[in-house]
Amino acid sequence: MKNPIRQLNERLAVPLLDLKGQYRGIEAEIMKVISEVCANQEFILGPNVKRLEGRIAEYSGCRYAIGVSSGTDALLAGLMSLDVGVGDEVITTPFSFFATAGVIARLGARPLFCDIDPVTYNLSPGSVTDRIATQCEIRDGRLINRKTGGVVKVLLPVHLFGQMADMDSFIDIARRNNLKIVEDAAQAIGSEYTGGRRAGSLGDIGCFSFFPSKNLGAFGDGGMCVTNDPVLAERLAVLRVHGGKPKYHHAVIGGNFRLDELQAAILLVKLKYLDGWTKRREENAGFYDSSFESRSLDGYVSTPQVPEGCRHIFNQYVLRVKRRDELRKYLAAAGIDTEVYYPVPLHVQQCFSYLGYRAEDFPEACRVAAEAVAIPIYPELSSIQKQHVVNTIAAFYR
Repeated sequence: MKNPIRQLNERLAVPLLDLKGQYRGIEAEIMKVISEVCANQEFILGPNVKRLEGRIAEYSGCRYAIGVSSGTDALLAGLMSLDVGVGDEVITTPFSFFATAGVIARLGARPLFCDIDPVTYNLSPGSVTDRIATQCEIRDGRLINRKTGGVVKVLLPVHLFGQMADMDSFIDIARRNNLKIVEDAAQAIGSEYTGGRRAGSLGDIGCFSFFPSKNLGAFGDGGMCVTNDPVLAERLAVLRVHGGKPKYHHAVIGGNFRLDELQAAILLVKLKYLDGWTKRREENAGFYDSSFESRSLDGYVSTPQVPEGCRHIFNQYVLRVKRRDELRKYLAAAGIDTEVYYPVPLHVQQCFSYLGYRAEDFPEACRVAAEAVAIPIYPELSSIQKQHVVNTIAAFYR
């Protein structure tokens, strides 16, 4: 005979993400477009890719969109299009997914890390301003890192967890220091900054990921670059096909960064539902916000803060908590999945030890890395599942 407590936990199991529920609602449409692609036998940069590019450009408030093979390759191609290479440096955050800094290093450039804002967890404009003032100077129209001699070319903020960074401040910083801006919007499609300005549309290039766990997820890897600059759009389109234009003629070296036709067809189906799914994520976040507030958990649990006039799409709902690792074990025992984004800040990753950073160089990033935990936020969460999450967290701190 089953233990009744275990039976209850099984009934209230709350996975971190449940894509099966999403798929059940759109299965017929998905299978139809898959069949059409198979019948047409066009698999690389076909009509679905072109249609998706047009719709993502429109959705993001941009003139151009270029489909690529992943969010990582979107960042890589974006930096390549701006001629980032050996001896160059890119200002970015140490609190992000590895690809943010990994693509910089892959090009032979150096990540120039700055600390994060303790409320939004996004790159701090104040930290960037301070780093430039104390370590860099303008020489012959270029920003030079006095410590390394490197040319600082790009400012790369991340719109973490679905909330946009302080782009007005970064645009001002970039203008004053002759920097280009690449937005890492991998987690933020549809996010809005003040004035309804969407993620990807404010920098020189915006980069999206369609990894399956994203709000708009493919059935595998996929990504997109967006821009308002026709010259950059053309460069990106050439770079994604090994730098060849016309075919077999190469003025530049690119890569195989093409978006699959099959993934584009699936994403076109899903894009129709994206705003509805995002609305339910926002509603779930609102439920958590009010529920945690009513439990008087101040000092133990901090919920996400959204600046006035901005839209957070909640790719993740990240709490900042006391005794995080103990809490995670307690939640797991109650059938509730959680995840830590990100337990090891990039500046202390072993592969970046050559940069010479110390953990204490970016204290806010380290503090958040030790306290942040993501709880389930996906659109298909039931009321009983959400209540179970809240009740269990409240019980732990009681």
